[in-house]
Amino acid sequence: QVQLVESGGGSVQAGGSLRLSCVVSGYSSSRYCMSWFRQAPGAEREGVAVIEGNGTGSVADSVKGRFTISKDNAKNTLYLQMNSLKSEDTAMYYCAARLPEPFTSCMRYIVSRRYWDYWGHGTQVTVSS
Repeated sequence: QVQLVESGGGSVQAGGSLRLSCVVSGYSSSRYCMSWFRQAPGAEREGVAVIEGNGTGSVADSVKGRFTISKDNAKNTLYLQMNSLKSEDTAMYYCAARLPEPFTSCMRYIVSRRYWDYWGHGTQVTVSS
């Protein structure tokens, strides 16, 4: 049974930092694309960051310079380090995973939540201004 469990969310003031974690069970994280999405009330779920099996990561333009995605394959854990948080970062944050198709970069899947097969239940991030 593939499971993803997020943690690390909470309430912080603007300018503060949080680190989200996603623990993976049921498969090896080194074989899969992994990502972070977020969804604010009334908005569509949007991709925030994605990471390849080899550890190469990429983040959306809206969070570039502030957020960093990383993982520890030995611990089967994905991370999202969030610095200089803004009120517009307030959302439910979800961890997601999928097996990459042959000759396809994981970066291609960040444009839509429909590409992702496995999801956690989310962790809430609230940033006050």
